[in-house]
Amino acid sequence: MIYTVLMTLLCGLGFWQLARSEQKRLLLAQQQAALDAGSIDLNQQQIIDVDAVRYRKARLKGRYDNAHQFLLDNQIVDGKNGYYVLTPFVPEGQGTAVLVNRGWVALGKDRNVLPDVSFAAVTRQVSGRINQFPSVGIKLKGAEIPSDSWPSVVQLVDSTVLSEKLGYPLAGYQFELEPAAEEGYKRDWKINVPIPPEKHVAYAVQWFALALTLTALFIWISTRNRSEQSA
Repeated sequence: MIYTVLMTLLCGLGFWQLARSEQKRLLLAQQQAALDAGSIDLNQQQIIDVDAVRYRKARLKGRYDNAHQFLLDNQIVDGKNGYYVLTPFVPEGQGTAVLVNRGWVALGKDRNVLPDVSFAAVTRQVSGRINQFPSVGIKLKGAEIPSDSWPSVVQLVDSTVLSEKLGYPLAGYQFELEPAAEEGYKRDWKINVPIPPEKHVAYAVQWFALALTLTALFIWISTRNRSEQSA
C-alpha cells in the first residue's frame, strides 16, 4: 500500500515536470515568434494588452524627459547590485509617455551617491522592444513609492504612482532600448523563463530515478521476505 502511494506520487511529480518543460518550450517559442514579427510604430498604435505584444520590436519618435528619471533599485546583473535606468519618453502626437529602460548601472560604494545618468535631450527616434516592468519576488509595503529627488529611486514600478509624480500619464509597460542605441547602459535583453525547460526535464529524471530506486528496493524486500518465509 505504501509502495503504491509513493510510486503514484513520484511518477506524478515526474510527469508534472515534463508537462512544465513543454509549457516552457512553448512560451520560449512564442517569445521568439514575437521578436521575429514586424516592428510596431508606437506613435501610431496604442498598446492595450501588453501580454499580446510582449517582446515585440517597436519604435518611437519624440523626446526624452531627461530631467525626470527613475532608478529601479535592487537589480542584480552578473552577480552585482545596481539600478535599471528608466527615462520617460514623450512620443509625438501621443499624450501618454513611455518609460524607456536604458539599461543597467552598477551601485556605487556609497548608496547615498546616485550614478550620473544625465544626457542631452533632443527629439529623436528610438528602437527597442516591449516588455513588462521587472517584477519582484516579495512586494514590500511602500516599495512603489519613489524618492523625492531626481533621479528618483524606486523599488517597484507602478506606472500609476510614477505618473502622479511626473504629472503626466505613463503607459503600463517598459520599452527596452535596443543594445546598439546610444545613451544607454549595460543591456543584454533576453527571452527567458525563470526555470528553463531543460531543468524541468532534469527534475523529472530525478523523480523517475527515485521511483526506480523505490521499485528496486520493494522487489528486494519482497524477495527476501519470501525467502525467509520458505526457509
